[in-house]
Amino acid sequence: MTLIETKEKADRALLVSVDTGKFDAQSSLDELWDLAESAGAEPVLTVLQKLDRVESATYVGSGKLIEIKEICTSYEIDLIICDSELTPTQIKTLERECDVRTIDRTTLILDIFAQRAKSREGKLQVELAQLKYLLPRLTGKGIEMSRLGGGIGTRGPGETKLETDRRHIHRRMETLKAQLKEVESHRQRLRDRREKDGVITVAIVGYTNAGKSTLMNYLTDAGVLAQDKLFATLDPTSRALKLPGGVTVMLIDTVGLVRRLPHGLVEAFKSTLEEAAFSDIILNVCDASSDEAAVHMKVTVDLLSELGCGDTPIINVYNKCDKLSPLEIGTDDDKNVHISAKKGEGVEALLSAVENNLPVRIKRVKLMLPFSMAGVPNEIREKADLISENYTAEGIEIEAVIDEEMYRKLREYVIE
Repeated sequence: MTLIETKEKADRALLVSVDTGKFDAQSSLDELWDLAESAGAEPVLTVLQKLDRVESATYVGSGKLIEIKEICTSYEIDLIICDSELTPTQIKTLERECDVRTIDRTTLILDIFAQRAKSREGKLQVELAQLKYLLPRLTGKGIEMSRLGGGIGTRGPGETKLETDRRHIHRRMETLKAQLKEVESHRQRLRDRREKDGVITVAIVGYTNAGKSTLMNYLTDAGVLAQDKLFATLDPTSRALKLPGGVTVMLIDTVGLVRRLPHGLVEAFKSTLEEAAFSDIILNVCDASSDEAAVHMKVTVDLLSELGCGDTPIINVYNKCDKLSPLEIGTDDDKNVHISAKKGEGVEALLSAVENNLPVRIKRVKLMLPFSMAGVPNEIREKADLISENYTAEGIEIEAVIDEEMYRKLREYVIE
């Protein structure tokens, strides 16, 4: 007998938003559509209602609730996704009135993170964020509990953990925090080692689906998952990159961002995002072809400011310029570069900008060493970057990229 694998049917989703004027509701709803697709759902329709404030019991107005109920029946909707964080009462009311499983934007993002997390740290961070979000919503059993265990918005801790008492969940959260501290300590030791060894780090940050992983793959052949999906990459990846001038830097890909990213997720993934805070240079990548490019850039800049990256050189990398006309592409300089990571266009200008923003502790020099110092070239090979070595009548002529400590030792032999 042959077993035939059947693909799980995607949830048909209705997306609902209330526009109170606090943010661009239509753009956020468009992004919710992309998030739903990334989670594996099949968005069918959107409903947008303008209100002065959301209804405390039903999220939408009573008339709109009747319309949503009719849509769910007519279009065989399996899942309602609301573009705000819902209260337990709102979820209960929507599910009771429409007889359709209901989740909110935060649950959807948490679900995507649960799908994407591969590393131990990523999984720990996701579970902790899920428990923090779900704990105040454990008001009792019923449809809230029955919806755990299958489908979008149900991945993660699982039914058996969530049905236990609050004290047990608190204990689980404390265990997760302790395990994360161990992982963070390991990450800090790696950072300290890199700093001690004089390794320069360049962090790639930016809005989700801006092409960060595509850029990482093009520059380093890292093999990072690069798909046209939001949050295709969740766990950070590090690879060495040798610049044209001879300096080797450590390139780090970080998790993508979205507008109105739940605060709990920012907190949970702070240790991962701190890779940017501790880096020497930041590449802020955005999709230049998007109508929302300016908004996406601001989301990233605001988070970088929150992480304390004010003094770190930031290079704005406008990606996907192959989708723009030449008149729409700006001028490159040390702070702004226009590229197509997919086609490799503009990468030379990007690498040049990185070199021009290298920290002052790294110097490219030409030395004339006496023959008595014939062992120095080998030392440079081990600790720095030796570009060229020539034996002349005057001595050993060397061109190299060296750190500040080695520069001090060899300063008197510098000829250029």
